[in-house]
Amino acid sequence: MSEVYVIGAGETKFGELWDRSLRELAVEAGLKAIEDAGIYSRDIGILYGSNSLGAGISYQNDVGSLIADFAGIAVEHTPAVRVEASTASGGAAVREAYLAIKSGEYDVAVVGGVEKLTEVYGSEILDLTSTLLDSEWEAFFGATPAALAAMTARRYLDDFHVSREIMAMISVNDHSNASLNPDAQYRNKLTVQGVLDSVSVAEPLTMMDCSPLSDGAAAVVLASEEFMKKMKIEGVRIVSSEISQDYLALHSRKSVYEFESAKIASRKALEKAGIKNDDISFVELHDSFSIYGLIELEDLGFAEKGNAKSLVENNEIRLDGSIPVNPSGGLKAKGNPYGATGVGQFVEAYLQFKNRADKRQIKDVRYGMLHSMAGSGSTSVVHILGGE
Repeated sequence: MSEVYVIGAGETKFGELWDRSLRELAVEAGLKAIEDAGIYSRDIGILYGSNSLGAGISYQNDVGSLIADFAGIAVEHTPAVRVEASTASGGAAVREAYLAIKSGEYDVAVVGGVEKLTEVYGSEILDLTSTLLDSEWEAFFGATPAALAAMTARRYLDDFHVSREIMAMISVNDHSNASLNPDAQYRNKLTVQGVLDSVSVAEPLTMMDCSPLSDGAAAVVLASEEFMKKMKIEGVRIVSSEISQDYLALHSRKSVYEFESAKIASRKALEKAGIKNDDISFVELHDSFSIYGLIELEDLGFAEKGNAKSLVENNEIRLDGSIPVNPSGGLKAKGNPYGATGVGQFVEAYLQFKNRADKRQIKDVRYGMLHSMAGSGSTSVVHILGGE
C-alpha cells in the first residue's frame, strides 16, 4: 500500500467572521491548499468536506458538494463527501482521505473543514452545541459541554491534588503560542491570574478555560508517494492514523477523567509508527476546555495519570520544552470552528515540518502527534506525521 503525504495546506483566519459565508471560508482555505500543493483540479480524485453543525446553524447540508462546487472542482465531476464526527470531524475526514489513498483507489484527496458558529447566539447556540452530547440522557437534563467538563475538572483536581493554577496554565500556554500565529482568533497573552479572575462559566471553569465559538476553514491536500514522485514534489508523511471510540455519555464510562478513546488510538498510532512518546517533537491537543489538556497529556502517554501537572509546572509544554503543546495556539486561542479544527492541526503540523512556522517554529522536528476529539471524549482520532 502506498505511503500517504500531505503536499499542501491552507486556512483562513479563525475568529468571528461576520462578513464571510460558509462557502466563502471553505473555498478560501481549499484554494490556498491546492495552490500550495501546486496541483490542478483535474488531479484531485476525491474531496472530503468536514463539518459538524452546518445544517443546524447555516442550514446547509452536503458541505462536500458545496466546497467542490464553489472551488471549481465540480466541473471535473470529482466525488465530494461530507464527514461528520462531532468535534472530531476534521481528524476523521483526514483519516478517510488517508485510507482512500492508502487503498490505492485515489492518488490525490483534498480535505476541507469549515464551520460558522457565530451566526446564532444565546440559548440557541447552547442547544445546538449540546447536540454533541447524548441528547436524551445528558442534554435533556440540562447538561452542556462546559458543565460536563466542569464536573470532570472538579473530580480530577480533587483526586490528584492539582491546583487550579496548573489548569489555568494550559490556557496561558495556548495564548502565548497563538500570539505568534497570524491565523489565531486570540493573539493576546494571558496570565494565570487573568484566567482565574475571568467570568465563571461552570465552576471551576472560567471563560478563559473554555475555547471560543469560532468561524473558519482549513484544508489539506493528501497524495500518494507515486504521485509525488511523478510530479517531483515533496510532502510530509502521515506515518500512522488511528481512530477509537468510547461511550457517548460521560456517565457510562468507568472514569470521568480518562479518555479511553485517546489511550487506545494513541497507543495504536505509536505502535504502527514504530516509535515512542519520547520521539514526538510536538503535540496538537483537542483542549476545548483547559482540563482536557491535562487529561489528554496523560491519556496520550506523555505522563502518568494525575502527573501532567509536572510537565506544566516545569514548563515542558512550552515551545522550547521537551514536549511542546499546541504550537498553533490550540483550541483555546487559535480557535475552535468545529469542522475545521482537526484539519487546522494538520495545517500547523505541515508548517512545522516545512520550517514555515516563523516565530513559533520548533527546532529539529522529527514526529508530530495530532489528537482530534469528539465531545467529552467519545471519539478520538490520532495521527502521527514525520519520520524520514
